[in-house]
Amino acid sequence: MSIQYIDSPDQIENLCRQIANEPWIALDTEFLREKTYYPKFCLLQIAAPGWVACVDPLAITDLSALFEAIYQPNIVKVLHSCRQDLEIFYQITGKIPGPIFDTQIAAPLLGFQENPGYAMLVSSFLNVNLSKAHTRTDWSERPLSADQIQYAADDVIYLCQIYTAMCEQLAALGRLHWLESDFALLNNPELYQLSPENAWLKIRGKNKLTGKQLSIMQSLSEWRERTAQQENKPRNWLMQDDMLLELAKLQPVTLAELAKIRNINERTVNRYGKALCALVEEARQRPPKPMAGKENAVKKNQQHEAILDVLSAVVRIRAEENSLNPVILASRKDLEQLLFGDEDCLLLHGWRYNMAGRELQGLLQGDYSLSLKPEGVVISAA
Repeated sequence: MSIQYIDSPDQIENLCRQIANEPWIALDTEFLREKTYYPKFCLLQIAAPGWVACVDPLAITDLSALFEAIYQPNIVKVLHSCRQDLEIFYQITGKIPGPIFDTQIAAPLLGFQENPGYAMLVSSFLNVNLSKAHTRTDWSERPLSADQIQYAADDVIYLCQIYTAMCEQLAALGRLHWLESDFALLNNPELYQLSPENAWLKIRGKNKLTGKQLSIMQSLSEWRERTAQQENKPRNWLMQDDMLLELAKLQPVTLAELAKIRNINERTVNRYGKALCALVEEARQRPPKPMAGKENAVKKNQQHEAILDVLSAVVRIRAEENSLNPVILASRKDLEQLLFGDEDCLLLHGWRYNMAGRELQGLLQGDYSLSLKPEGVVISAA
């Protein structure tokens, strides 16, 4: 298949016409993020049956017409593991190009493991082993070689074939509509908004901090995120997570105290020391933001464990009936969330709710009962 390499504005109009004639298109991006906070958008690959194009966003400064064509709501956008790609689209346009079909999300309904890699799907569906020759390519370098362009184009060429096969198999199983609510969640802008105020939630080890320590860590995490955004640098270039935790524990309020902390970068002390000490001093004077669920956390007892065992049995039964790995349907953690009333539990949304969540919720609320009969476990209305 001939690859259209789009690197001038006068080529965009013809590409937009091609897109407008398609019910769906496959999309992928190449970007760099090793040295920046925000991804540097380097290449956009677009394909449909019969054609493929690679668009150079470094050569074309105005892609508004192209994005308008892509964002048309009557065209399904097919991606694999789409979160980072959609983040780029959101940062550029402030919108999500729905409707979305993510092959990584769909794959478990066809018996694959959770979050399968793209290479696995290409191998399984097409019996093709993807080349790794350009895995470490610097996509910002120009000109791109013919091999690099082919490598990038292959991602969407194969994605078209996988999507077609997936839709046929899911339709045959009556499962294609199961994914609608899962894909709809990808249109939530909050998934792609980088909030400094909530940066502390992603730091491991925060649960071991209390009182002033937690307040300091929250304040420093917000500072690091805002500074990384302003300077467009990776957050860990400014300060590693373990150093944030160390500062929260040691609580330095002078430059001398800060400089004595083991492994802290001298450049960090010189450039940001006064601001860091001021943040520590201020955070010590106020209570921390509460950790979600901590106040209402329930300590599991043997009765809880027994209930979880019963729920797990139902999950195994429903998973076997639908030829799924039980872990794909619900993990033990998912069942705990359901038991303790977590509204974000996966079993309360999408196809999982229809397959098992409704029944499990009914059992917990007493609307259903479970009995053992010669033919097996039977769930019936109470």
